[in-house]
Amino acid sequence: MKKSLIPFGFLIIFSFSGFAQADKIIGKWKTIDDKDGSAKFIVSIYKTATGKYCGKIEKLFKDPEKRCTECEGSKKDQPIAGMIVINDMIEKDGKLTGGTILDPKTGKIYKCNMTLDKSTEKLNIRGSLDKGGWIGRTQTWIRIK
Repeated sequence: MKKSLIPFGFLIIFSFSGFAQADKIIGKWKTIDDKDGSAKFIVSIYKTATGKYCGKIEKLFKDPEKRCTECEGSKKDQPIAGMIVINDMIEKDGKLTGGTILDPKTGKIYKCNMTLDKSTEKLNIRGSLDKGGWIGRTQTWIRIK
């Protein structure tokens, strides 16, 4: 009986390790432009009451009064500072996936995947046009302590 419980115990431990990894993504991150390497925003990633993860721009490094002129709908011409740009991310296999990310520069919304670097000080953000993640780009964000 005891021998059969040991594999079950390992299964439980490993199933919770994915949640622990995803929760480490919560916090403040400095976004780095993948094209020119400059710091753009500080984004705060948080977990909502429904268990989904979202992200809000807290600070712009350049032009703090800038508005999202390229956005559509309710975000059109709204201040970028304070804007929620990451929506409805869920934890799956230790990463965040299934949600979207808004690029306030272009107003485009992309499917999003986030994985934490092993050092936990870098966050890899993949925005893509397709569900498989083939057509898109990746940025690396730096944790702010």
